[in-house]
Amino acid sequence: MSNSDYPWEPPLAGTEAEQVLGALDRLRTTFRWKADALDTAGLQTRVGASSLTLGGLLKHLALVEDHYFGTKLAGEPPSGPWAGVDWDADPDWEFSSAATDTPEQLCRLWDEAVERSRARTDAALADGGLDQLVHASDDDGRRASFRRLLCDLIEEYGRHTGHADLLREAVDGLVGEDPPAGWRPVGSAGAR
Repeated sequence: MSNSDYPWEPPLAGTEAEQVLGALDRLRTTFRWKADALDTAGLQTRVGASSLTLGGLLKHLALVEDHYFGTKLAGEPPSGPWAGVDWDADPDWEFSSAATDTPEQLCRLWDEAVERSRARTDAALADGGLDQLVHASDDDGRRASFRRLLCDLIEEYGRHTGHADLLREAVDGLVGEDPPAGWRPVGSAGAR
């Protein structure tokens, strides 16, 4: 086993930032693997009474990435597809609107959001590390640390990667905790 075969594997021993980011990237990769190489029907599959779909989760986690690393980290207003949404009229817009997006659009939206987040994370770590205070605050005005923001995102991915496990198994029986050695995202059914 080499790191090039499993680039998502966190270091066995690293700095606090390396461990936190390693845990986050492993969850991101596992989630992306669960949503990979599916057609529209696969991304819209539901389990039981739940309205969750892998397509909805891709769009939701793209929103979460942009919200955490744009708004919560830096105080930036929503941009891209999130800017014009009437969240009061449809608080679950990202989930409901995913049904009209193609697999390619959903995968690209998530992939690009994660790349923006990684760039913003690198900049934040270089500019103050995990202890720096971010824009987000509680009702008393106390600001959160960048460490807290990353830990909250790990929790969010942990929850939704569990959902993705169940949804993907229902689509085609794919199971497992981690992608196989050498896995790289396809995007949607078809080409790499």
